[in-house]
Amino acid sequence: MSTPTALVTGASRGLGAALTEALDRRGWRLVVDGRDPDRLAATVAALPRPDLVTAIPGDVADPAHRAALAAAVPDRLDLLVNNASDLGPTPLPRLADLPPEALARVLAVNTVAPLALLQAVLPALERAGGRVLDISSDAAVEAYPGWGGYGASKAALDQLTAVLAVELPDLRVYAVDPGDMATDMHRAADPDATGLPDPRTVVPALLRLVDGDLPSGRYRAADLAVEVSR
Repeated sequence: MSTPTALVTGASRGLGAALTEALDRRGWRLVVDGRDPDRLAATVAALPRPDLVTAIPGDVADPAHRAALAAAVPDRLDLLVNNASDLGPTPLPRLADLPPEALARVLAVNTVAPLALLQAVLPALERAGGRVLDISSDAAVEAYPGWGGYGASKAALDQLTAVLAVELPDLRVYAVDPGDMATDMHRAADPDATGLPDPRTVVPALLRLVDGDLPSGRYRAADLAVEVSR
């Protein structure tokens, strides 16, 4: 049985780093990225099996970087995790005050890049009958003040994911709302937030989608965690 391979974006911190560690402990081969080269290198160096990891620093909104990620993927790709995200300017402005160029940047990272990356690695995913995890947000379905640009980008990602699930029936294509977590992004959005769960607590829910036979669709990690605990 061949060693499974995953491509995880935004793997240098937060949920991406937590999922990367879990897959690395399982002996998966990994291709990962992050915008901060030093932080990405430090995250990979701390893994149990850094020898299994190919780290490529860069910005997923950059077509050349996406091409480099796709080139690092072998002939078969078992899992694509579109986790890299851009919150937009902070403090979070009203949507009426969000500069259009800032919205364009958020959409480029959170919506366009995941689709473009899937397109680049689709042959490898299809050969493996692989899975796609697009990391969404409750801001995609709820109207939170200040979260309009980010929420719109994740709502668009949800719709792309849903359509891809219909168009690619041989793959499992998931949108996943991980819930609030103690991440750098959430701290930037709400510096006063306390008591949020560690991203590592969300990983078992994500692994249920990696391991199980749930149909393509949109899932909340909290619901998956309830099922796991039963």
